[in-house]
Amino acid sequence: MTQHHFHLKADWPGGRNSSGTIEAGNLQTTISIPPEMDGPGMGTNPDEMLLGAAATCYLITLAAMIERADLPLKEMALDSEGIVDVTNGVFTYEKIIHKPYVALQDSAEEKDYKKLRKLVEKAESDCMISRAVKGNVAMELQADIQ
Repeated sequence: MTQHHFHLKADWPGGRNSSGTIEAGNLQTTISIPPEMDGPGMGTNPDEMLLGAAATCYLITLAAMIERADLPLKEMALDSEGIVDVTNGVFTYEKIIHKPYVALQDSAEEKDYKKLRKLVEKAESDCMISRAVKGNVAMELQADIQ
């Protein structure tokens, strides 16, 4: 069994409406509560970071699957949306919607598109971040395949 360890150092000098910093490998940024949640909106926040983790994990997983399947990829992009519900003062990360755009080269055949459609779906369940939040955050795909 192989294990990879990732480490994060956080500094938070003040109260709720303060800001702090995090450092984790190449990630170095200011953090605070977002303005939508009555915070100062400095740097990033946990909501954006969870969305970023889920989106990048999905995109990298899909790219690896497309490469392994030897599909003629032309281009790929992703828009993702995170939805946080606030009921009675309780914040719940409710849903993440991934909207991948994947285009194959003109030489692609119907069998390539059929395989791509399966991979676009499978990448979500194979992504380790999706598996980590499964049962707590709903995941939705709205794919655009060209």
